Amino acid sequence: MPRDPVALAERAREGHTASGARLIRMLEEGDEGALLGLRALLPHAGRAHVLGITGPPGAGKSTLVDRIVGELRRREKRVGVIAVDPSSPFSGGAILGDRVRMNTHATDPGVFIRSMATRGQLGGLSKTAFEATTVLDAMGFDLVLIETVGVGQDEVDVVELAHTTAVVSIPGMGDDIQAIKAGILEIGDVFIVNKADLPHADRVAKQLTAMLHLREPAEDGWDPPIVKTEAERAKGIPELVDTIERHRTHLETTGGLARKTRRRSERVFHDLLRERAAARVLAAQSDGGASILAALREGEIDPYSAVDALISEG
Repeated sequence: MPRDPVALAERAREGHTASGARLIRMLEEGDEGALLGLRALLPHAGRAHVLGITGPPGAGKSTLVDRIVGELRRREKRVGVIAVDPSSPFSGGAILGDRVRMNTHATDPGVFIRSMATRGQLGGLSKTAFEATTVLDAMGFDLVLIETVGVGQDEVDVVELAHTTAVVSIPGMGDDIQAIKAGILEIGDVFIVNKADLPHADRVAKQLTAMLHLREPAEDGWDPPIVKTEAERAKGIPELVDTIERHRTHLETTGGLARKTRRRSERVFHDLLRERAAARVLAAQSDGGASILAALREGEIDPYSAVDALISEG
C-alpha cells in the first residue's frame, strides 16, 4: 500500500477502505503530509449525511448505533462509523474496540467502523473526528455516524460536526432529565428514549416533551421528535431511521444542510488557527517557551501573564 497521501486519497475514493483507514491514521498521528490527501478529497466530500449520537454513559449508544447501521444496510445504504472512546491512560488509545462492540458488521464491505481516542480532547469528540468525517464522506458513504464518548453534559462539539444530532436518554437514571438537560438538551434534533421497556420510560418522554417546549422555537421550524427504542431487541429502530431521514429532508428543503456545512468549515478554521498560531508563538521562543512554562510551574508568574509574555515576545 502506498504511503503517499494523495495516492492513498485516490485509492480511498475508488473504494479501497484500507487506504482510507491509513489516511485517517496518518491524520490522527499529526502527519502534516496527510493534509495533502485530505485536501485532495475535499472537492469530493459534501454528499454524506452526518449523524451524531450522544448522551450519558449507560444509555446504550453503541448498541443503538449497531442497530441503526443494520437498518441502514437493509435500506442498501453504505455507512461509515466513527466511535469516539475515552483515551487509555497508559497507551493513549481508545479503551473500547469498535469491532468488539459492533462485530456484527465487521466483515460487511458496506460498513466502515473506526474507533478514535479522545486523547484529552474535550467536548466528546476526537480532534481528528472532523477530518475523518471528510475522508469517509469523500469515500462515498451515504451516512457517516459519529458516536460521542459519552462523558456527560459537556459533549456538545458533535453539533458542530453533525447535520442531525440525536440525544439518547434512558429511564432509571435517578433524576432522569437532570442528567442530560444542561448543554446537550439544546443541541438535539431528535431525542431517543432507549430501553423503553423499563419502568418510567413514558415519564421520561413526557419530561423531555415538557422541557423541549421551554426551548426557543427553531428558526427553520423543526420540532424535535421523541422516539422510543429498545435497541437490544431492535424495537423502534425503523421508526428512528425514518425520523432521521425526515430530518435530512427537512434540512435539504430549508437550506439547513448548507448552513451546517458552513458552520463546520468555520469551526475547522478556528481550531486550525488557534493550533497553528500557538505553535508559531512557541516556535518563536529560543527555548520553545520552556522558561516561561518553568516560571509558571514555580508560581513565579500567573497563566495570564505567561501568555502575554509569550505573545509579546513572539
